[in-house]
Amino acid sequence: MNRDVWLDSYPERIVSLVPSQTEFLFDLGLKDRMVGLTKFCVRPRGFKATKTIVGGTKNFHLDRIRALSPDLIIGNKEENDRMGINRLADDYPVWMSDVNDLEDAYQMMYSLGEITGKSEEAQKIIEEVSLKFARQFPSKGTAIYLIWQNPMMAAGSGTFINAMLDISGFKNLVEDNRYPEISLEQIRELNPDFLLLSTEPYPFKEEDVLQFGKTYSNSKVRLVDGEIFSWYGSRLRLAPDYFAELLP
Repeated sequence: MNRDVWLDSYPERIVSLVPSQTEFLFDLGLKDRMVGLTKFCVRPRGFKATKTIVGGTKNFHLDRIRALSPDLIIGNKEENDRMGINRLADDYPVWMSDVNDLEDAYQMMYSLGEITGKSEEAQKIIEEVSLKFARQFPSKGTAIYLIWQNPMMAAGSGTFINAMLDISGFKNLVEDNRYPEISLEQIRELNPDFLLLSTEPYPFKEEDVLQFGKTYSNSKVRLVDGEIFSWYGSRLRLAPDYFAELLP
């Protein structure tokens, strides 16, 4: 984002605006130093009930954050609203990640460990994730990965989800950048081997699998764990085993 963030000491009052990074900070042993989270910071279970909820990832409440007197705010370029982040950056140190693939995820974890005084703990998690991802996954076929309904949106190129699809053995047929809208007709024309319905950010359910299955009888419609495909913190430790067991 072309700006510097300076800290005089390790932060003691952290506000996290990104669910996957909240979980990672917790796993670094920073639960007592986190004072504010978003309503979507659902991992680990029950943790957000112990902290101040500052709103969502895009619609956070500046007054609630201000009342917490944070000495570090942690966000993400894709998940947070730029205008809101810029307003916060006028008054507080705001550290932003930009994660589009596995290497970016490692860099994010390393950097957060460094600036919070938890480099050793971060390195252990990075090494564990790296070791688990050393395995190869067989090709599973072509896929379209839906993240939203009404309008229907898919994960395209240049996204962390796209990188995870590639690693797990899927060839993503959506070549448009980021998260384009996609029509029923486009899906039919692309004719993927698999139509993957994510459990987040839109909470697709088994009834959606049945409905899409009737519409696209040539594709295998599957419900997949959105946290596994899109969270780029310590939850990555679970991803390789999930990918290995996913489908035939």
